[in-house]
Amino acid sequence: MPTYEYECTHCGHTFEVSQKITDKHLEKCPKCGKKVKRLIASGVGVIFKGTGFYATDYPKKGKGHEAKTPDCPRGCKGCPQ
Repeated sequence: MPTYEYECTHCGHTFEVSQKITDKHLEKCPKCGKKVKRLIASGVGVIFKGTGFYATDYPKKGKGHEAKTPDCPRGCKGCPQ
């Protein structure tokens, strides 16, 4: 679940809340009860799970789809399509 940061427009109190993307934005400050705004892209972290992306994930030069020719819609030579 993403963590969103909010700031109160009245007292300036900032706080974080873990919410689903589909949840409605918070409207009231937990400290003073006034209106809050959600801060954009503050403290956003990306978590990659699994093996990740490495240079070895791409085909090596000299193999596969490297030479462009009009024979293949993707411009590959010897492509089985």
